[in-house]
Amino acid sequence: MRSELAWRGRELFASDGWRQELSASERVALDVFVRQTSDRLPETINRSIACFPNLSVLAKQVSHSLEHGTGAVMLSQFVSSAWDTRAAARAFWTFALQLGTPVSQSATGQRLFDVRDEGFAPTDPRFRGPMSSKRLSFHTDRCDVIAFLCLRPASNGGKTYVVSSVAVHDELRRRHPEVLAVLNQPFPYLRHTVDRGNARQYVELPIFSECDGFFAAHFLRVLIDRADRSAVAPELTGPQRVALDTLEAVAEDSALHVSFNMASGDVLLLNNWTTFHRRGEFTDSRNAEERRHLLRIWLAMRNSRPLAPCFKEHFGSTVAGAVRGGMRPVVTA
Repeated sequence: MRSELAWRGRELFASDGWRQELSASERVALDVFVRQTSDRLPETINRSIACFPNLSVLAKQVSHSLEHGTGAVMLSQFVSSAWDTRAAARAFWTFALQLGTPVSQSATGQRLFDVRDEGFAPTDPRFRGPMSSKRLSFHTDRCDVIAFLCLRPASNGGKTYVVSSVAVHDELRRRHPEVLAVLNQPFPYLRHTVDRGNARQYVELPIFSECDGFFAAHFLRVLIDRADRSAVAPELTGPQRVALDTLEAVAEDSALHVSFNMASGDVLLLNNWTTFHRRGEFTDSRNAEERRHLLRIWLAMRNSRPLAPCFKEHFGSTVAGAVRGGMRPVVTA
């Protein structure tokens, strides 16, 4: 019997755990909390402050779906139309705390990240794919679960694409077993330009791995290609390049992935170990207040899976349920 994690295409939309909503009582409780914390920045709210028995049932359902179900959950219209951007950010942060621990997404220790086109040139050291309007390729992020809150969608484009990396793995095993053997071996990843707290110039990690019977996929081709072009990391072999191209071609198969537009107020959560995601190119409004804007949180999950030992240095821990992942903040005097 095929695992729920190995969903193919639109099977995701028909799954029980995919689309969930706050109940009336959960909305009331969260609305009261958002109003009571109007003087606080989201990142100053901790679990002792955001203690929510009313959200515990939904949080358990979402956590279970992410780790043991399809690995992808959409919380429809999570944000109330009565909330401004700051209130929406507090609600998003507060719910994330019910699931796990937000980890740093930058050298400055930023745990709540603005995803929008900042206009940086690709040569700018501050440039990151999410901070542009360009098409992104399928990838994973450096955390157990990535969470997005859509504040405003793009005026045109910007679709989200998600594919089960378990299904991609199964398809490769069926159609390209020689490629899968290569993808199970280490690939070099160059240190990201914004990862200034990382002492290592590069790491070597497999695309697919297993630990104690738990599957894991980790993939960010942009850093692999940078490593290949650099003078400090190993150059890719011919079979490795072919394997990466084949992996991306399989992920782009419309029979395997889904695509959709997020609406204002939607929250999307993805298990990075069992799904790949990407974004389509988009066109923004000329009005700055109407431009595409998402908030992003990287989560270390309390119910996460164990990882192979090779991930220890890059993620900090391979133990199931550990706080791991993210970027190490730069310590300043």
